[in-house]
Amino acid sequence: MALLPVALFAALGGFFLSGLFREDPDALPSALIGATAPALTVTELPGKPVMTDAALTDGEVKLVNFWASWCVPCRVEHPQLEALAEELPVYGINYKDTPQAALEFLEELGDPYAAIGVDGSARTGIDWGLYGVPETFVLAGDGTVMLRFAGPITEKVVTDSIAPAIKAARAR
Repeated sequence: MALLPVALFAALGGFFLSGLFREDPDALPSALIGATAPALTVTELPGKPVMTDAALTDGEVKLVNFWASWCVPCRVEHPQLEALAEELPVYGINYKDTPQAALEFLEELGDPYAAIGVDGSARTGIDWGLYGVPETFVLAGDGTVMLRFAGPITEKVVTDSIAPAIKAARAR
């Protein structure tokens, strides 16, 4: 009985130490990794192809990017999305935005998206475990979530996280 406090302290210390040695301490965890992407509850952005559930499982590796016109980091990552769109389909989910503002954003910066779904109610964001925008997911051709990246995509993120996840998705 006298060793119980020592054992509890050691177990708690081990738990905290394990957190210090994670692969990426800034990465936000996702229960979706290795699971099929949740169904979409989105509407159409006028004049743009609408994103569908069928697109998630069409056999092609793809990115799904949650974005909004009011999101400053979304502007920062936009050139990276345009570059990635030359390599694979990029699907956009416009999050809690107005159609006019979203269309103006795309007109100003360019439209890298193969199709777009509007998540005005945030239902899809909740289902996907969204913390905020931007967030990007790499999906294998069968719709399996291979990577979730929270934050703006930079060249370093493409090299260190997105590209390896795309390669792994293609190897499935």
